Amino acid sequence: MSNQHMMPPPIAKAIHFGPFLVFHTTPFSFALVNLKPLLPGHVLICPHRSTPRLSQLTAAEIADLFQTVQLVSRTLTRVYGASALNIAVQDGADAGQSVAHVHAHIIPRRAGDEGGGDRVYDMIEGEQGDVGRAQRELEEYRARARPRFPKLDEGSRRARSESEMRKEAEWLKGEMEKDARERRGGNV
Repeated sequence: MSNQHMMPPPIAKAIHFGPFLVFHTTPFSFALVNLKPLLPGHVLICPHRSTPRLSQLTAAEIADLFQTVQLVSRTLTRVYGASALNIAVQDGADAGQSVAHVHAHIIPRRAGDEGGGDRVYDMIEGEQGDVGRAQRELEEYRARARPRFPKLDEGSRRARSESEMRKEAEWLKGEMEKDARERRGGNV
């Protein structure tokens, strides 16, 4: 493997992935809160380099992506009191991927939650999980220069405000740092 596959891609500007806020970064990946989480704690993990398919990522990017999934999963399990997690990647448009940028969904789960066993996968693949729709609608909204986020759908899930997402992102960032200190053997 050449050195170019081992070095992270340069990040020349801020990370943009629709109306989401980043709470954790690594050399190759970032974790962000979701505008319209399917269940509390639903976050996304993405590689910095935008590509639609897992097969287009380098070995280093794949390793970092899934190590980040594992790391963030530990924190989500603790802070949301999860007894299980759904971790999903829709690899391509025909698999339900609504944004042509690889991303893994992590959804904390508990017995009896509204995700109902495998029902959460139907939610991810359906209109509720259409990350691209939220992104497209936000771009349309910004083009119209309205002062507030648009109402994205009439379903039971509402779009969260930037303030709500920022609060969750800052909280999760602090919790990730707390877990990192604990792994290093420092005081929590």
